[in-house]
Amino acid sequence: MIVGVAEITIYVPWVHSLKEKRRIIKSICAKIRNKFNVSVAEVDEQDVHQTIVLGMSFVCSTTVHCDSSIDNAIKFIESNTEGEVIRIIRGVN
Repeated sequence: MIVGVAEITIYVPWVHSLKEKRRIIKSICAKIRNKFNVSVAEVDEQDVHQTIVLGMSFVCSTTVHCDSSIDNAIKFIESNTEGEVIRIIRGVN
């Protein structure tokens, strides 16, 4: 069993309230869960309006599959959000 994790920081400069931020996070998380069947949640910067930090975890049978799944999820986030991905931290164990 291989576990892959990724932490993605997204900058969304047009967000001016936590309510608006929560709406964006809910939408992104639902899309990721439906498409990739992974665990995803906001993991940091909950009180900062314009920064979203998402954590994802994957359980795979091989390291190659885990890396591929992380890459695909990151590409999906980049293409399905208007925000700018400013940091990606990833690991496979």
